[in-house]
Amino acid sequence: MKSINRRNIIKKSIALFALSGLLYLTSMSSVKADNQFKKANMIVVWKSKRKMSLFYNKNLIKTYTIRLGFNPIGHKQKEGDGRTPEGRYFITHHNPHSAYHKSLGISYPNSKDRADALKRKESPGSDIFIHGGPKNIITHFFKDWTGGCIAVFDNEIDEIYQLVPDGTVVYIYS
Repeated sequence: MKSINRRNIIKKSIALFALSGLLYLTSMSSVKADNQFKKANMIVVWKSKRKMSLFYNKNLIKTYTIRLGFNPIGHKQKEGDGRTPEGRYFITHHNPHSAYHKSLGISYPNSKDRADALKRKESPGSDIFIHGGPKNIITHFFKDWTGGCIAVFDNEIDEIYQLVPDGTVVYIYS
């Protein structure tokens, strides 16, 4: 009697798990279908949550889990500090030949960043991008690893690369 009950419980658990997976995949494909032809006109990054969302006219297109600079807390101050900047920036260009699969340039440093660095007599740094992952994909799962950039998986940067035109505003929050 106990083995029959266990089998029924296992069968029902497997069926429930499969059904929840199917519902998840169906919901994801419908979100993608609704938004697949829209280009983003705003990117919002929440560093503390390790999330980046693409929007079209304030409507969410998609959210990605991200990795940041190896020293992620606080606003980028100077070249080599390993911090990801915070503030308002723009996508400057698409780079199909990035060392990290593909990348989108971010307009860091802006005029405020340059002025602040000049006061400190330091270089503000440059070359901040949204880009694909490292060659060692395990690194991407467990820690922030970039020099200050925002990293996603390669398949995600392929999607972002298509959805985000040059000139798109980027808001990066702590």
